[in-house]
Amino acid sequence: MSRIALYPGSFDPVTNGHLDVVRQACSLVDRLVVAIGIHPGKAPLFPVEERQDMIREVFAPIAASAKCEIDCVTFSDLTVTAAHRAGATILIRGLRDGTDLDYEMQIAGMNQTLMPEIRTVFLPASATVRPITATLVRQIAGMGGDVSHFVPKAVAARLKTKFAGK
Repeated sequence: MSRIALYPGSFDPVTNGHLDVVRQACSLVDRLVVAIGIHPGKAPLFPVEERQDMIREVFAPIAASAKCEIDCVTFSDLTVTAAHRAGATILIRGLRDGTDLDYEMQIAGMNQTLMPEIRTVFLPASATVRPITATLVRQIAGMGGDVSHFVPKAVAARLKTKFAGK
């Protein structure tokens, strides 16, 4: 039986923290489905198609080296519904600190009640990526700062282009 996991998030933009989680997840599962959450009330920096391109470009080599199949989908419903649709029995969540743990434990409990057959697996962030958030990356890039330490090279280039002339 194939182990399939869903890794949900906004990925706006993809960060080295996301890379860290994907690297760990690919060593645990046979197939990883990266799921971009679409929320009508939010205005993302990158359109969903560009986020999918970044995900495929940056995560595919990691998955290939781990011999893990990877896919990218979007969803606008419950995360557990998206996981069920993808055939996943595992939800992957990265944890940076205790604040993340408190929040994620609440969500995991709700998800387990909604769909008990889907388990949440928490992956602790490596020390070098713990402070990275997509929100901070967007803020730093938007103010002309260097984000090359926080995102993959291809993403840094997209951010530079996005904020050129501002």
